[in-house]
Amino acid sequence: MNITVTESAEDYLAELLEKQDVEGIAVRMFVTQPGTPYAETCLAYCRPDEVVEDDAVMQKTKLKFYFEKNSLPYLEEATVDFATDRMGGQLTIKAPNSKVPMVSADSPMDEQINYILYSDVNPGLASHGGEVKLMELVEEEQGHIAILQFGGGCQGCSAVDMTLKDGVEKTLVERIPGLIGVRDVTDHSVRENAYYK
Repeated sequence: MNITVTESAEDYLAELLEKQDVEGIAVRMFVTQPGTPYAETCLAYCRPDEVVEDDAVMQKTKLKFYFEKNSLPYLEEATVDFATDRMGGQLTIKAPNSKVPMVSADSPMDEQINYILYSDVNPGLASHGGEVKLMELVEEEQGHIAILQFGGGCQGCSAVDMTLKDGVEKTLVERIPGLIGVRDVTDHSVRENAYYK
C-alpha cells in the first residue's frame, strides 16, 4: 500500500476523531466512481461497527485508517496532507490514480484501455472539447474489439473517422496485446457541439 499520511494530517485528523467521543473510531478512505473522470477521493469517520471485513488497515501512531478494498488500486500513490495557513489550515488529498488506476500488462484489458484513453487520448481531444470513452469490450475470433463512444466536440465531427482510425485505434492496438480494433457507436447525426461540421 503506497499511501502517505503526513504528520500534520495525522495530528489534524486525530484531533477531529477525539471530538467525536467514540471509542475506537477511525478514518475510512475510499474513492467514489473510481476509474472515471468523476472520481472523488473521500475521508469519513469509521466507527468500530462500520469496519468492513476485507478493508485494508493502516495503523498510524495516533489513529487507524481503513481503506475500501475496491478503492486500493485507485489510492496508489495517494497523499493526505494538512497545510496550516492564516485561516487555520486545509486538509488536502491528492490521489493521482483515482480517475485511472495504475495499470500493468497483467491488468484487465478494459482497465488498460481506460488508462490510455484518460491519460493519452482524451487530453488531446479536450482541445477540441471532445472525449472518448470505452462502452464495452467484445471478444471476436481473432481478438478483442473495443466499443467506443465519442462525446463533446467529437460527436458529429466530420473528422471523427480520421481521429478514430489514425489516432485512437492505432494507439490502442499498438499498446494493448490482444486488441485488434475499435468500433464507434456514437450517433454522429447529432452535430450541435461538433468541432468540425
